[in-house]
Amino acid sequence: MLALQTNLTHDTAGDVLAQAIDRIDAGETQIDCAGLKQFDSSALAVLLALRRHAVRRGSTLAFTNLPTGLASLALVYGVDHLLSI
Repeated sequence: MLALQTNLTHDTAGDVLAQAIDRIDAGETQIDCAGLKQFDSSALAVLLALRRHAVRRGSTLAFTNLPTGLASLALVYGVDHLLSI
């Protein structure tokens, strides 16, 4: 399981995305979001990009412990179903 760290904002999104893609390529299928405390819409973009990457590889990706604020943001943008919320 890949555990996301505290901060996933515009400033950190590129690094987080690259590291997570490496883990997905190595077979990771679960992303734990419990550690996320500071995030913006970039976090949602990263999660959706990771899901797309996994789907292209023919695998599934589960997101667990999504913070309420991030789940609400996904709902507002109409992409909550893509994150299995």
